Amino acid sequence: MRIEIIGGGPAGLYFAILMKKAQPGARITVHERNRADDTFGFGVVFSDQTLETFERYDSESYRAITENFAYWDDISINYKGASYRVGGNGFCGCSRRTLLLLLQERARALGVEMHFEADVSDLGQFAGADLIVAADGINSAIREANRDHFQPSVDLRPNKFTWMGSTKPLDAFTFHFKETEHGIFIAHAYQYEPGRSTWVLETDPQTFENAGIGAMSEQESADFLEEVFAEELDGHKLLINRSMWRNFPMIRNARSTMDNVVLLGDAKSTAHFSIGSGTKLAMEDAIALYESLRRTSSVAGALADFEDTRREEVEKTQHAADVSLVWFEHVKRYWHMDPVTFAFGVMTRSKAITYDNLELRAPGFVADATRAFAEKVRASGLDVDTKNPVVPAFQPLRLRDMQVANRLVVSPMCMYSAVDGVPQDFHLVHYGARAIGGAGLVFTEMTCVSPTARITPGCTGLWNDDQEAAWTRIVDFIHGQSAAKVCLQLGHAGRKGASKLMWEGMDRPLPAEEAWPILSASALPYYPESQVPKAMERADMDAVKADFVASVERAIRCGFDMIELHCAHGYLLASFLSPVTNERTDEYGGALENRLRFPLEVFDAMRAAWPKEKPMSVRVSATDWIEGGISADDSVGIARAFAAAGADLVDVSTGQTSPKSAPVYGRMFQTSFADQIRNEAEVATMAVGAITTADQANTILAAGRADLVALGRPHLADPAFALRAAGDYGAGEIFAPKQYQPGKFQLMRNAERAREELKELKIKAKPKTHNPAFREAAE
Repeated sequence: MRIEIIGGGPAGLYFAILMKKAQPGARITVHERNRADDTFGFGVVFSDQTLETFERYDSESYRAITENFAYWDDISINYKGASYRVGGNGFCGCSRRTLLLLLQERARALGVEMHFEADVSDLGQFAGADLIVAADGINSAIREANRDHFQPSVDLRPNKFTWMGSTKPLDAFTFHFKETEHGIFIAHAYQYEPGRSTWVLETDPQTFENAGIGAMSEQESADFLEEVFAEELDGHKLLINRSMWRNFPMIRNARSTMDNVVLLGDAKSTAHFSIGSGTKLAMEDAIALYESLRRTSSVAGALADFEDTRREEVEKTQHAADVSLVWFEHVKRYWHMDPVTFAFGVMTRSKAITYDNLELRAPGFVADATRAFAEKVRASGLDVDTKNPVVPAFQPLRLRDMQVANRLVVSPMCMYSAVDGVPQDFHLVHYGARAIGGAGLVFTEMTCVSPTARITPGCTGLWNDDQEAAWTRIVDFIHGQSAAKVCLQLGHAGRKGASKLMWEGMDRPLPAEEAWPILSASALPYYPESQVPKAMERADMDAVKADFVASVERAIRCGFDMIELHCAHGYLLASFLSPVTNERTDEYGGALENRLRFPLEVFDAMRAAWPKEKPMSVRVSATDWIEGGISADDSVGIARAFAAAGADLVDVSTGQTSPKSAPVYGRMFQTSFADQIRNEAEVATMAVGAITTADQANTILAAGRADLVALGRPHLADPAFALRAAGDYGAGEIFAPKQYQPGKFQLMRNAERAREELKELKIKAKPKTHNPAFREAAE
């Protein structure tokens, strides 16, 4: 077998090593454009988990690497004069030059041929090769020469960064956040060998411009940064090695294989330095390609296997890197935070680390973050224990005169089970069970303000006496049998009205003979086959506003604790907010200020009718997930406008504006929008969307990303979700009706024991340490 590898970086060399070990008779040649001992940059980072993988695949190169690394267990976060050290991480730093020389030596010993100063841009010279590996870096000539096939996308991120080194010794992976007259600078620093540390310096475009760095030479920018981080460098110099300022390119390819050619490493995909995964990703690409060749009998089959099996894992890493880099791009958003909350946000920024696994690594740090959260609750006027506080999810919250016992919320979820808008026994059991199950706040499904405001024939309403009586029965039951508060979500379906029940065809139009007339901001149907809505005139607006006010007056008599106005998901009021659905040329169309006008009119009228001591919230779609639609920045302006009108909470959802919406799904995928609105618009928010555990809720709350956390499907599957979570976290003060007290008592006893057993199992499952000092002591 003949294998030609273009690029002598970690990906190409490691693949050569693995294949030569497996097939000693194969002819494997590496072609590298640079000299053997050339390298740019300073150190690379590997976690204990990654080192464990290297040990399994090639123990010789693993030993060579671990004999030449600097190991640390802590992450140090330095912000506004405070420093937090978070242990239990297990990372090592290794000189990039040393890593390459070690891999070269290992490859040479196995019989791999290597040619240096060999710049390859044409695949024609490799005619007859069985496999061609293009591991030729971010600016891959092979990828660029075949763009039509590989279809690369390069997202140049806005922040500027440069890669420098220093003689400053470090005993932790260190983040320095430094505010200057120009703006905020960030240092990502770690030691990689005795007397040498890597310093990646990052800043936002405005700070870069304010400081005039673009006009500086390489050495001048190093001199400037030495002044910025003079205290942190403690007299040590910054070292340069092609340390040019640039924008990080997030690279993805629609395809990574072409005939017998495969892209590896940075040529195929990049991951931001803030999660230290670039070299890891490259070497794991090499392992994955090796495994694909081992599993199949042909190169074509192996490359097809690699294309199928490697993509998901890479996308997970890239998604974590995307979330992480965005946090650093918006660090100014968090500059008002106290140091421990800020540090908790740094640690949990990529969603890979959560409250629970951080507590395993650094229980003292998590205790500090939990105490800081409780102290803020106490400062808001609520009497809570700050010496031995419960976890954030079980801390109370006050909105006006309404106090919820915990932050776990039953998300508004349409049940499509009403009859003529009247809630049935199903609704009594549905809402009542979840209230008894311990949730702090229960939201109703979107309840419609008139017969023609319904989404489907099965939607609940609040426009007549029968509906009012049914809702009163539900509210009275919840208040009488639980500690939960109840929020009524009011809405109007707009152009998504007169649709089939969800399980009969979500958002699909009813047959004409069963439908009712619908309204919207503009006469645009939801689907091409949907009914064309009437573009609202002034008389329609007045009638709809009166319907909302009439429902509010009924809600007061029902005894609801809170009401929410639904301005999301493409429904009537959302159709005014979004430029995707609002094509009006009058005072209700065009600029955001105009598009806000009618939704704010409705909100103002509702707020005037609703008791002053009771809170109101508004649900928004923080992005349409459509080019030219509402953006995250627009949503901050929308939230500010509603807060100024008297909204106490913004319920932050996204999308569903149009069938063309293209959401990027994932764990907690909408939380970043709640985070932005909370910390930029300075209004309380509720996070919702693919949040499935109390652990995730604690993470969101402790990091200051939201004030309430709504969970939908978990509450559908388990009405006692909150009660079980209280057991998991020892929050024994959670309310349970007297009939259920024995069950609660047993749950708390069992949960305490189970929690300790699970903790022990998680500790045992952690990757072993690769710190030589610790391993030698253990042996």
